[in-house]
Amino acid sequence: MTVTVLLSGCLNGDVTTSELRSAPTALPNVDLALSRYGATGSAWMAGMWQADVLADAVVNDPAGPEAGRAVRTMMTVGVGAVTDPLPSVQALIDQIVSEPDWLDRDRLDRASDVLVRYTAQWGLVLGAASLLAGAENWIAAKPLLLTGRYGAQPAVRSIEVGEWLAGVVRPGGMAIDGPGFQHTVRVRMIHAHVRKHILAKADWDLAAWGAPIPQPYMAFTLAEFGHISLAAMEKLGVRLRDDELEDIYHLWRYVGHVIGVVDDLNPVTASDHVRIEELYSLTAPGPDGYSRDFVKALTEDYLAPQLATILPGTAAWRERSARSLMYGMSRVFLGDAAADALGIPDGSAKHLVRILRPALSLTDRTRLRVHGREKVTARGYVHRERELARLKAENSMTHDLVDAVPGAVGGTS
Repeated sequence: MTVTVLLSGCLNGDVTTSELRSAPTALPNVDLALSRYGATGSAWMAGMWQADVLADAVVNDPAGPEAGRAVRTMMTVGVGAVTDPLPSVQALIDQIVSEPDWLDRDRLDRASDVLVRYTAQWGLVLGAASLLAGAENWIAAKPLLLTGRYGAQPAVRSIEVGEWLAGVVRPGGMAIDGPGFQHTVRVRMIHAHVRKHILAKADWDLAAWGAPIPQPYMAFTLAEFGHISLAAMEKLGVRLRDDELEDIYHLWRYVGHVIGVVDDLNPVTASDHVRIEELYSLTAPGPDGYSRDFVKALTEDYLAPQLATILPGTAAWRERSARSLMYGMSRVFLGDAAADALGIPDGSAKHLVRILRPALSLTDRTRLRVHGREKVTARGYVHRERELARLKAENSMTHDLVDAVPGAVGGTS
């Protein structure tokens, strides 16, 4: 099998594990993953060779600019504005506008209201838990490194994620042509453009690493925004009801559908999220120096300075305390073994985070009781928009997602 056919097969989902190997050669614990997780483990390993058939077909369409213009119209004006689309574009449209039998749009809105009540906590754990959990796997991070987005401008990258989430997490955000729907399609196309760039221009070891941005790592991203962040918020005293948690998982299941995660790996329940996390960790080759540099840059250049703005005391004291607290929180969220691997400093701050949990929980319950859920929700949406505007202004950021940055890898031009 030639390299050209091999790459094409990965993009189109035609390459089977038997045609290559049972798994990418750089992945550890493959046999253990298969024996421990059965069908899910098999789907995980097969998925390492699978990218996104529909989005990759659009990006690699011989018509080129015509396909790109149609998708840009769909992502900005609306699906109905695309006239006489190419077959590749039509196939993508057909998939993203399909309404799965399981979809309940009211649950998407309820999930958004729950999450926005905890904008501050969720934003904190997405950085200190979710993004750092992803950094444990240098293969998953490799596309960002090859496109110059890994470790560079952590604030801008975090704000881009915040812009996407602000579209997704709002009433009607994931409606067809809603802001979250359009942003999610844009993220999907960004992934496809990154894959095309890497396979054409970068030194990508397909046999060792599998497809760039493969299905399992797309599924893990859903777990980052789902169970990983929710478990971390619980450690900060946030207690959600079972129905609230289930609505949030429903939201991320639909986001997975729109962003192109195959059904076999698109998580439905908390248990599915946990299995994805466990498979990611079990088969990850671990972090590398770039991973540790990313953790340091994200924490010290972005997360800690943001936390320092709300602490009392002198500037020097606030800076030291915020850095210590952020690293302490990351240790609580990730566990000491993962934190050690990522080079996260140890210290007494992790104990303070655990000690404060009951008081934080009481504060949250009191807030909801005194003000009521509806008022807290309304304030959450206002606060989130204000904070996004502040962060963009502080970082001289005029774009929303990376595809709006001229010349950036992932753009549609």
